[in-house]
Amino acid sequence: MGMFARTGARVGVLVLTASVALAGCGSDGGKQAEFVQGPTPAPSSSVGGVSGGPVDSASVVDLTVSPADKAKDRPVSTEISGKLPEGGKLTEVSLTTAGGDQVKGSLRTDGSSWVPAAPLKYGAKYTATVVGTGPGGERHEGTSSFTTMAKPSSMITSGLYLFDDKSYGVAMPVVAEFHPGIPKKDRAAVQKRMFVKTDPPQPGAWHWVSNGTQAYYRAPEYWKPETTIEVRIALAGIPLSNGRYGNVDRKATAKIGRSFEMKVDNASKKMTVYENGQVVKTMPVSLGKKSTPSSSGTMVVMEKQAATVFDTTDDPNPENRYVTDIEFAQRITWGGEYIHAAPWSVQHQGQRNVSHGCVNVSTENAKWLFERTRVGDPITITGTERKLAAGNGWTAWNLDWAEFKKGSALPVPEEGAGPAV
Repeated sequence: MGMFARTGARVGVLVLTASVALAGCGSDGGKQAEFVQGPTPAPSSSVGGVSGGPVDSASVVDLTVSPADKAKDRPVSTEISGKLPEGGKLTEVSLTTAGGDQVKGSLRTDGSSWVPAAPLKYGAKYTATVVGTGPGGERHEGTSSFTTMAKPSSMITSGLYLFDDKSYGVAMPVVAEFHPGIPKKDRAAVQKRMFVKTDPPQPGAWHWVSNGTQAYYRAPEYWKPETTIEVRIALAGIPLSNGRYGNVDRKATAKIGRSFEMKVDNASKKMTVYENGQVVKTMPVSLGKKSTPSSSGTMVVMEKQAATVFDTTDDPNPENRYVTDIEFAQRITWGGEYIHAAPWSVQHQGQRNVSHGCVNVSTENAKWLFERTRVGDPITITGTERKLAAGNGWTAWNLDWAEFKKGSALPVPEEGAGPAV
């Protein structure tokens, strides 16, 4: 079977999961848009750095704190900073509630500000104490009290395509989704609040799709096997230029598994499967016929269904309308391209293309793949009549590193950026 239109990833405001409708080489009943809202850490004492040891009180210099003393209606995404002479450095921050409870947080790696570990409360009072060291070693200190704004009525919705403690393929990008999309003028501010940390450490970058509805984060190359990815999309309370605010913080800590790659060559009509860099299987395939070609490019398995129904009865072309039971379906584009079992085309597999855009394999081979793949495993198709369109699936790896970095709203070092906190 082949390809048909995306129905989209539906994002709910306060839900942990949402579903992706099968509307490609198949139809409804899809699952797998994976959105998570991480738990809010319990308040505990924290400082962002270490102070400089015993200091004569006479040598302490006043430091101007931001937010300013008596500031009102601050966003719950507020970070704490202090104005220091050029060459100075923040060393310690303490933030307390009106009841005296310490708020947990950490300094940014560049020392520019201190980031609370969870959104501040709406309509609440806080007191910040900031300590820094000037370029000559002098101690600077300042305090301010401020209040946060009331909860806004107009918020965007958001999603994060990761689950806690789940294992993904080496090409799994961090995918943040926003509805409506983030206006271009706001993307730098939002991106500053999108935190990714990997173990072992690997540099990375964000890339925004043109309409601002999604942003992908990846490294220069596929993730190293067994990498742990810790993500916080700290969107709650961020003010946007369209009058809306971010809705919630979302968190996930996920694992990257072994390396598993699928490469399909249209010229030979074969798929070669690699595990940890070694060829483990080859199999014949049938791709999309000329009127409905498969996309050439690097795609990622986005969802898997052992059994589903592909229903294209609403296709404007009568020749492309069908209702078919499908086994071992793995979605690779929003437009409806899948890897799936196609027993009706076995005689064509390895010989000619007869599908509507999908990668047809035998039931035996489809089952073999299905039992081994993970969401996030890459598949690269070459030699077809159509190039993969940006945003038609998780297309983060379809750009080389230099092009990918151009989609960042903030400057990116050549080798990629490290963790911001």
